[in-house]
Amino acid sequence: MESRWLGWAGLAVGLGAPLVIATPYALNIMTSAVIFVMLAVGLNIVVGYCGLLDLGFAAFFAVGAYTSGILANELEIPLLATVPAVIVVTVIAGIVIGAPTLRLRSDYLAIVTLGFGEIIRIVANNLDITGGPSGIYGIPGLSAFGVDLSEPVVFYWVTVLIVALAVLFAARLGRSRLGRAWRFVREDEDAAEASGIHTYQVKLSAYIAGAVWGGLAGVLFAGQLSAVSPASFTFLQSALVLMAVVLGGMGSTPGVVLGAVFISLLPELLRDFADYRFFVFGVLLIVVMIVRPQGLWPHRSSESARTAARSRTGPPGEPATDSKGAS
Repeated sequence: MESRWLGWAGLAVGLGAPLVIATPYALNIMTSAVIFVMLAVGLNIVVGYCGLLDLGFAAFFAVGAYTSGILANELEIPLLATVPAVIVVTVIAGIVIGAPTLRLRSDYLAIVTLGFGEIIRIVANNLDITGGPSGIYGIPGLSAFGVDLSEPVVFYWVTVLIVALAVLFAARLGRSRLGRAWRFVREDEDAAEASGIHTYQVKLSAYIAGAVWGGLAGVLFAGQLSAVSPASFTFLQSALVLMAVVLGGMGSTPGVVLGAVFISLLPELLRDFADYRFFVFGVLLIVVMIVRPQGLWPHRSSESARTAARSRTGPPGEPATDSKGAS
């Protein structure tokens, strides 16, 4: 119940922010932050729910942005009408990338996903249909039923509502039967397989779901900038999204949202210290990870597990106790 009220409060703050800060620059930064939340929630399905280390998540962000941009420019399809095609293409991309790689584990999986992320960026940088290094420009703004939604304030509100629905759906998905299977695989893949879970199919479903979230974020990104170029989908983008998931609390939807807002807005708040802002940003991240290694808002099960472990081991320097308190 508490999380629900906090969610409604966060949505109200998000929708009401332009009424307080309505400058074009602020609206652009806030819109980018909301799109970044969408990316972080998508990666949380892969990393937080299922425990798959993905270092190339920007690839699906690029697939969604380029698919919507090409369809909107070449076929003159409204941007929102490209969403079904983007979902289909990102599902195919998730299967093509995930099917051969998800049989790998830990560091091997991370290296392969990093390679695929770079392959997608390099391919986009060299194809004529993607505009090469210059990318795609002049993408039509967002519209629905003949109503122009590209006005910065309106686009921001539409983005907040779409991302809020995506966050809610991801949270519900995490509490579903499939979400519980993802968590079992994350905790102990061998035990999950021994209990009857088809771990390969479960991991692939998480990878595909994350790909769809990344692709939808790409549609919003293309609508915001009206342009897409390979420079927006580098490894740094994937690393920042992963940082938001880890910082907020892996597997915790509210924590990931908080981590994404922190990662996306803090460098802009430090812009007055232009020469040192990334240094200060890095120091603050290190401090937060030392003080809160489990994340800013960890998942309840993770927090309770740590509390139980501390109660069994006792404070440093004291002998461990069993459930009856005997040493």
